[in-house]
Amino acid sequence: MSTLADRLAAARQDARHMADRPPAGSGDASADTAGSVDAESQETGAAAATAGKRRAIPATTPTPDATTTSRLTLAAQQGDRIEELKSSVHVELLKQLGPHLYDADMDQNELDQRVRAVLGDVLGSQDRPLSSSDRARVTQEISDDILGYGPIEPFLRDPDVSEIMVNGFNNIWLEKSGRLTAADAHFADEAHLRRTIDKIVSRIGRRVDEASPMVDARLPDGSRVNAVVPPLSIDGSALTIRKFATDPLTVHDLIRFGSLSPRTADFLDACVRGRLNVIVSGSTGAGKTTTLNVLSSFIPDDERIVTIEDAAELQLKQEHVVRLESRPSNIEGKGAVTIRDLVKNSLRMRPDRIIVGEVRDSSALDMLQAMNTGHDGSICTLHSNGPRDTLARMETMVLMAGMDLPVRAIREQVASAVDLIVHQTRFKDGTRRITHITEVERMEGDVITLQDIFLWDNTAGFDSEGRTLGRLRSTGLRPKFLEKMQYANVTVDPMLFATDRS
Repeated sequence: MSTLADRLAAARQDARHMADRPPAGSGDASADTAGSVDAESQETGAAAATAGKRRAIPATTPTPDATTTSRLTLAAQQGDRIEELKSSVHVELLKQLGPHLYDADMDQNELDQRVRAVLGDVLGSQDRPLSSSDRARVTQEISDDILGYGPIEPFLRDPDVSEIMVNGFNNIWLEKSGRLTAADAHFADEAHLRRTIDKIVSRIGRRVDEASPMVDARLPDGSRVNAVVPPLSIDGSALTIRKFATDPLTVHDLIRFGSLSPRTADFLDACVRGRLNVIVSGSTGAGKTTTLNVLSSFIPDDERIVTIEDAAELQLKQEHVVRLESRPSNIEGKGAVTIRDLVKNSLRMRPDRIIVGEVRDSSALDMLQAMNTGHDGSICTLHSNGPRDTLARMETMVLMAGMDLPVRAIREQVASAVDLIVHQTRFKDGTRRITHITEVERMEGDVITLQDIFLWDNTAGFDSEGRTLGRLRSTGLRPKFLEKMQYANVTVDPMLFATDRS
């Protein structure tokens, strides 16, 4: 009779044999084991073989399923076929419609109908018919490319998207609810992106090329467009579109969003009707233009308003509005009309109010002159970090005019012209809030004194999701310009400045 060591050695050998074989039923394993050892060894060997199988199965690498591989291959072929089909249909559309696609006199609805009719004919004549979903996809993508702005067209239609940023043809980012997210879309190549940029800027008479590689433009709905192309943009053309709602935001919308409180809305309404000169300040993307639109809505309908902008984007609802837009130089470097030129010219147009979309250069001097020469009630925006910095930037831009003016004289002009600064901030959670409503008082020595009427109180901090819990509170101080507002027959309820109300 064999020893225990011999039986264990035989069991280990059987276990190795079973691990090397393909998986088989338990009956087969028992039969194989029975041919080599006695009854006692059979039980030990079967147990060892089972353990060997359990160890061996995880060690094997599963081979790809043939069905899955086949499906992936078919999907790739289908995608390639759709791309080829889009290219051929695009070419056929250009052949059939030709110059009609870029005919400025053709109605957009008529052009849309003709493009879709030709699309239907071309797709219907294909040898290999498309499924209904693929047909709808191809039709929509080609329509967006020809009638719209290619892969970014769906985002322009999406009301939740506030900004579109294209960093090269294959890198598109979106801003939704104040947060940046990567978009699942891309242009075909750099040439495709450049064609889209050219389509946007050419519609308003602008151009972009190596000689003029930066351009500010606008879409028909007023959305702001900025484009930078190589050689300035190293990694491909960069396109930034800041969308504006078809229906502009009202003061009630800003109150609902928490950008300002009902009390501050009533106060700003009275300030605009009282013909105070207002500067809306803040960083990029803080919502200055939206606030400027809301403040402009407080202007009475019986006043003549002249707006001056780099790219016309203000959406005023009054009937008596004259809109002016600056113009860059032509390819020969001539013909430029600056914001400063337009501000000077607006003084000859009998304005009741002058609204400048953004003061960023020597036009600040002419804006101050306008405010100081009887054009009260003017409003403009300016980039800055706070109310005090707003005045410093205004001084700097006045010095850019080339006038050898002493700083004290400039500050006296600023203190005399500007009545109110409305400063806006964009918080990390993406929300935009008015954080300062500050009165510009007078000169004390060489310093302009400021007085905060409403100030953002952030002592409550932030919630668990990073949203700010602060709010705009009254400081309890009454502004000195209330007397000036009375000359315009506008009075303010003193309780607006009480500190015990929310």
